[in-house]
Amino acid sequence: MTDLVIASNNKGKILEIRQMIQGINLLSLQDIGFDTDIPEPYHTFEENAHTKAEAIHRFCGKNVFADDSGLCVNALGGAPGVISAHYSGERHDEQNLQLVLTNLQGVEDRSAYYKAVICLIWQEQTYYFEGVCSGHIITEKRGSGGFGYDPIFIPDGHTETFAQLPLSVKNSISHRGKAVAKMVAFLHSQL
Repeated sequence: MTDLVIASNNKGKILEIRQMIQGINLLSLQDIGFDTDIPEPYHTFEENAHTKAEAIHRFCGKNVFADDSGLCVNALGGAPGVISAHYSGERHDEQNLQLVLTNLQGVEDRSAYYKAVICLIWQEQTYYFEGVCSGHIITEKRGSGGFGYDPIFIPDGHTETFAQLPLSVKNSISHRGKAVAKMVAFLHSQL
């Protein structure tokens, strides 16, 4: 079975992706012994994903993919966007979520979208896959699943937040789910 390293130790993210990829041995950063913090200094999801994938590929020489994703709120000019993971100044899901809610107080336009970009280094070639999920931000948290901004994001066509939806439903409609599906289709064409 072919190894593929996911550039993450985020258990929520790894669980989501493991459920989507069959026929490939998915390895976490912990599995390969990579514990270096990789800076994400860039202003685009593409550049940050590539930086992570490239650093890990150099470390282990294996096929690797990294994603960068975030929540983009239209009324906030696309923020938190690329800095979603540390919007409040630190990597703290609850503080980041509360800052979005605070910044949207009294704002009518609550439309938003999640965007994910995957950079895959496969057989020494680099590929990109993108997924977007549109929705809106509610005024208070609902649900206990997911991570990050999931408890305040309702995807278009649904009445429940990402934190309330079953994982199988979230995976089929989410930004990461769409990007991973594109990558998986590509991988199946390669295997």
